[in-house]
Amino acid sequence: MKHKSPQKNFSLQHTLQTSNFIIVCILIIPAVYSIILFRIYTRQYDSIITNVSRANEVNQIVKTKITHELWDIVSGWKKFNDGNQYEVLAEIKNGVNEMLKGSTDKTNVQQLELASRTVETLYKNVNELGVQMAQGSSVSHNERALDEIRSITALLSEILQDFVVSEIEGAAVTNEHIKHMALIFTVLQLVILVLVIALALTRLRQLMESVRQPVADMERLSSRIAEGDLTARVEPPHIRELQHLAENLNTMAARIHGLIEQNIAEQKNLQKAELKALQAQITPHFLYNTFDTIIWLAEAEQIDDVIKVTTAFSEFLRISLSRGHEWITVQQEISHVRHYLTIQKIRYESILNYTITVDERLDNFQMLKLSLQPLVENAIYHGIKNKRGRGHLQVHAQLVPATNAGETPHMRFAIEDNGIGFTKEKLEQVYATLHQEADAEHLTDVYGLYNVNKRLILYYNAESDGLHIQSEAGKGTTVWFTVPCRIADGESNV
Repeated sequence: MKHKSPQKNFSLQHTLQTSNFIIVCILIIPAVYSIILFRIYTRQYDSIITNVSRANEVNQIVKTKITHELWDIVSGWKKFNDGNQYEVLAEIKNGVNEMLKGSTDKTNVQQLELASRTVETLYKNVNELGVQMAQGSSVSHNERALDEIRSITALLSEILQDFVVSEIEGAAVTNEHIKHMALIFTVLQLVILVLVIALALTRLRQLMESVRQPVADMERLSSRIAEGDLTARVEPPHIRELQHLAENLNTMAARIHGLIEQNIAEQKNLQKAELKALQAQITPHFLYNTFDTIIWLAEAEQIDDVIKVTTAFSEFLRISLSRGHEWITVQQEISHVRHYLTIQKIRYESILNYTITVDERLDNFQMLKLSLQPLVENAIYHGIKNKRGRGHLQVHAQLVPATNAGETPHMRFAIEDNGIGFTKEKLEQVYATLHQEADAEHLTDVYGLYNVNKRLILYYNAESDGLHIQSEAGKGTTVWFTVPCRIADGESNV
């Protein structure tokens, strides 16, 4: 048989928080990653647009503004020192430097560095033109210097144009990257959505199963308690939120069971006390009759019978008291009945005969004290005494072996008389009285039977079903009961 591995306790709240955290992380991480990539590509795209716009502006200055300004100086419209050529050159240089700062592509950086060196060359040629004009050079010589500057600006314009083309190509690549990223992110989002739904459904099913079983167990427990099974308990669930509820249900069942057991014990003790009081009512009239018998025997000077009755009565009382013990051996119980019948035989000699048959194997087994004498007394006073002629009473004790292995053998005790017996209606009335709750003062002539029946059921619990009576009017009555064989109080012999 395979043993289930012990499950660990867990908290629904913690499990839900963990699941929610995992789902949030699954959703947030791709979103954060896409935002970061989007910002990187956006920044690159913005840098490209800015560089292209600035390159076009600088290129326009290079193509027109610087050459026009120098032409006005060479043609004599302006003096060299009054011209704005250096402001224009500074504007071109600053534009190239700004583009250089915003470029990261190696090829574009190389082009801008080349443009920067070309600007420096342009500065140099403009300075030479200024020195040349200050020295009074001819117009033709100045025009050749201007043509050289125009060649340099044309080269610079071409470099800037190549830079613009390169940036536009970079923008196209960046745009492709953005579209590719958008496609990947869309697919990723779909995959994540499927994973999140699958994870959520799986965790939901697991949690529902984890909750369903403990709740079903506690529901079954409450049903069993409602049906009266107070020994039912529920295993502590592995969900911490339900453990306190399960403990309370178990505690409630245990307390109810304990209270009921306590009440049953109290009721049994009360009934035992009532039965002992009822038992005490049996003794007085027998004492009076026995003492009367001893007196008239003494008056008749039947000394042997006085000794016999006194000895039997002494032994009868000794066994009756038994130091307060409720359980005695079968041998002692039979001796108790024998002493009782000895006394009654002397008193009712003309109407009473008796025989006692006992299986010797029963001698040392334990039985409830005073289980037979009240039945014998009832047979004498309500059976034999009221019939005409001599009556006969038989006491039987026999062993009933167990029919199956592991079962406990039983003892069967029977009191049989040939007295007046019971009518069918009277027998039904006696049975009804034996199995109902009654006060001692209302028991009339069956209080001996009631006492024994009640004590058998109380002391043997479910191991004895009490007295059985078989009777026929005018022919006699047999009363019997069966109890388990015990070697000590409450202890089975097997």
